[in-house]
Amino acid sequence: MNDNEYKIITPILKRRSTRVFEPRPVERGKILSCIEAARVAPSAENIQPWRFLIFDDQDKKNEFLKEVTKGIYRHTKWAFSAPVIIVLIAETSIIAHKIGGTIQKIPFHVLDIGISGEHLVLQATELGLGSCWIGWFNRKKSEKILKLSRNFHVYSLLALGYPKEDKRYAPRKLLPMEKIVTFNSPNQILTNRR
Repeated sequence: MNDNEYKIITPILKRRSTRVFEPRPVERGKILSCIEAARVAPSAENIQPWRFLIFDDQDKKNEFLKEVTKGIYRHTKWAFSAPVIIVLIAETSIIAHKIGGTIQKIPFHVLDIGISGEHLVLQATELGLGSCWIGWFNRKKSEKILKLSRNFHVYSLLALGYPKEDKRYAPRKLLPMEKIVTFNSPNQILTNRR
C-alpha cells in the first residue's frame, strides 16, 4: 500500500504537537470556535460528559500551571509558553456510562473526552493555531485547585496558541498502512510487528 494514495482532510495532515508558542493572545472567538467543534463531537448515548475550563488570563493560567507541573511533572514546564490552557473535564457519574463501562470494561467518558478533544485540536489547526495534548501533570492537584465535585474529573490539558517554529519537533515517523490494518483476518494484524 502506498501512503500517498489516500485522501485525508488538511487539518489532520497539518496538526502537530506544538510546544513552543508565540506570546500573542488567542482571540476568544477562535477559542470558542474550537470549543464548538468539541461540543458537536459524538459521545456514547449522546451523553456529552465534557466540560471545558479555559485559562486565557496569563496570571491565572501560570498560577494553575505552577501548581500542576511541580516535581515529577516539571517536564511539562514548556506549557507556560502557551497563551491558553484548556482543562478537559468529564462528568463520571452518568449512569449509562457506568453500566456500559462496567459491562464492556471500557471507560466511555474517557473515549468521549478524547473524541471531543481531538475535534477541538483539529479545529484549532484549521484556524492556524497550534495545540498539544498534555497528559503529564498532577491530576489530583488540578482537581483540588479547581474544587471539582466528586462527579467530575480532569482527564487532560490542552495547550493552545499561535505556533512558533521549533526545529526540535520533526514530523513523526508513522507505521505503514500494512502494519496497522487488515481486512477480515484478525490474526494477521496481531502478528504484525513494529
